[in-house]
Amino acid sequence: MLSEPRSGRLAAWGNALLAGLVSPDDAVLAIVGEDAVHRVEGLPGESGPVGLTLALGRLRALGVTGLRVALPAPGHPLGLSGPPDFNARALVAEEAVVCHGGALGLVPEVHEAGPDGDVHVEVVWHCLPVREAPPADVPSLGEAERELSEALREATEVLSRLDVAGSGPVAEAAINAYRARAERGREVLAPGYPPRAVRVLELAQRVGLLISVAYENGHGGAVSASEISARALALRPVERTARRAQVAAYNAFVEERERGGR
Repeated sequence: MLSEPRSGRLAAWGNALLAGLVSPDDAVLAIVGEDAVHRVEGLPGESGPVGLTLALGRLRALGVTGLRVALPAPGHPLGLSGPPDFNARALVAEEAVVCHGGALGLVPEVHEAGPDGDVHVEVVWHCLPVREAPPADVPSLGEAERELSEALREATEVLSRLDVAGSGPVAEAAINAYRARAERGREVLAPGYPPRAVRVLELAQRVGLLISVAYENGHGGAVSASEISARALALRPVERTARRAQVAAYNAFVEERERGGR
């Protein structure tokens, strides 16, 4: 959770494009990011993989009016609505995009090639049928914001009590450095998203970074098996809360349109 998932970029900038708020070139540039290329395979009406510009135009022609994000994990089909085949593929990828207004979903498959220091990444989005139903376990923005604030406070207290590296100055330094990098030339969400969605996503990324730093900086003072287990138990619900909030933020564009806010 140190950076936004590819499904988040596709949904956010795809939504802005579908709403006519950005150009196709700007949307594709933002979606691809630092990757080499993105293609879409299995799109209805196409015999082979196509580029993002054509794919997004085709989805619009097929009746798609918005894009939602799913960030599932084992035992938690967050943002998914079925069928089982799509859910299983999304679970392996740990992310997916579900089309609103068209019974289709997109799951990324990432390929890396090249020597160390010169690795390029190609992404193939597999287009598959989905069930048109409410997505699983996605909170409202208000619920997500309240849950995140509580989760951040509880995680910091628990990790500090366990003397885990992710709760002290090392974590704060890493978070501040990440936020400084994020401020340079990065939009948290695409144009058209409500300010509250931006705020929720920023907080979710902060919570996710805290979790990552806690794991990446070793066991800290938690040297016994019971202490390590306690640390994992403390982090698991916090990570779940952060993922739910991410999905709520990315999906806010579609939710507001459904309520007639746009």
